[in-house]
Amino acid sequence: MKRVSILYIFLVVSFQLFGQQTIQPKDTLVAFSLDEAINYAIENNRNSINASKSIEAAEEQKWETTSIGLPQIDAQIDYQNFLKQQVSLLPAAAFDPLGSIRQLEEYYDLTDRQIKDLPEAPEGFLPITFGTKQNMNASATLTQLLFDGSYLVGLQSAKVYLQISKNAKTKTDLEVRKAVINAYGNVLLTNDRVEILQRNLDVLKKNLNETSKLFENGMEEEESVEQLQITNSDLENALINTIRLRDLAYQMLNISLGRSLNAPLQLTDTLSDLAKKEIQDQLLPSDYSMENSVDYQIAENDMVSKELLLKLEKSRSLPTLSAFLSGGYNGNSDTFSFAKKDQRWFGYGLFGVNLSIPIFSSLGRSAATQRASIELEQAKLDLEETASQIQLEINRASSDFNYAIENFYNKEKNLKLAERIESKNQIKFFEGIAGSFDLRQAQMQLYTAQQEYLEAMLNVINSKAELETIINQPQYSN
Repeated sequence: MKRVSILYIFLVVSFQLFGQQTIQPKDTLVAFSLDEAINYAIENNRNSINASKSIEAAEEQKWETTSIGLPQIDAQIDYQNFLKQQVSLLPAAAFDPLGSIRQLEEYYDLTDRQIKDLPEAPEGFLPITFGTKQNMNASATLTQLLFDGSYLVGLQSAKVYLQISKNAKTKTDLEVRKAVINAYGNVLLTNDRVEILQRNLDVLKKNLNETSKLFENGMEEEESVEQLQITNSDLENALINTIRLRDLAYQMLNISLGRSLNAPLQLTDTLSDLAKKEIQDQLLPSDYSMENSVDYQIAENDMVSKELLLKLEKSRSLPTLSAFLSGGYNGNSDTFSFAKKDQRWFGYGLFGVNLSIPIFSSLGRSAATQRASIELEQAKLDLEETASQIQLEINRASSDFNYAIENFYNKEKNLKLAERIESKNQIKFFEGIAGSFDLRQAQMQLYTAQQEYLEAMLNVINSKAELETIINQPQYSN
């Protein structure tokens, strides 16, 4: 009872600790920079966790394959109870005609009743049953594979399968990283949009209030008030919609991080800082090689696996050699007495070697080998095609990133111009030089420039993330 109590306490404490480690961080307020968010997601994103488990499964698969060539021991216990024993016929001439029944009775310990129970036999034969009604056999067998070509190929395949799982994990982590960057940027974008819309709305309400007073005093036309009211209504609707989008952006980021959907979250980086940082970083590393791309590595793994399949088909024409050592004990009785001490057990042992030589398969093995050879040629062509596609994607992503940088500087310049134009039109409007239509046009131009500037910064971040995903740079520690 004491040991059971200790085990119960241990399990309860373990479950409590596990719950604290896995549930609490997902539901409490956490502040993340972008790099911290990426590292957290790689550890906690569900896709990344599954990819890690696939590597663990591949490790077990590797050992499972290796164990096939190691000694195997199997034990077996057989119990038989003949409800009705089989009758055999013995020629009567083999015995003394007068003493045959007596000899059989003494040798087999038969009673008169047992003899009478035997069926009548054809003339010249004696009916008899051999053995006991109940038998038990306990045995153990040791087997060892000495040579098998497919086993050697299987060992190589297990290593390739493990490498495929690792490459899949790298690919998953890159996709998770890109998803986190996009989601993180979207949250920053909506936060800045809400802030800018709120600031624009405050300025516009102030202008509307001043214009309304001027209209009430007969110093401004009603159209001016109405133009500002239209702009005010548009901004209020845009602000409400952006707040809803911000909530969705936070939820998307939480999903990418592997946290609860509505878990509180705080971001420490700003959209402007991230965009400027990406612009300053080097576009492509000088030592970049096509082989660093995880997509190229995956295609290369496919080619290697096809090479192993070809080796496997060729190995099927080789002989298979194995050895075994078996031993056990037999027990016999007419009643179930195998658990008694006086039960007699008869031991036996056996050693053997098994050699299997494939001779003729009606050209089946040859066809399988040719098929594997064709698939290998296809995999080589796929690898060349993948290399070309990756280079094309790199060129496209590099072009998109360069355009994003150029567009960022252009939108930054346009924003400054729009701010000056809107400021001048406000002054002209309240001095009576410009009309309300000119002011509204300048305001809408400013609002558009603000949104385009935010989107340009986000595009710089996302296009850089796309390029890094294609070239598998930078590498993040897990």
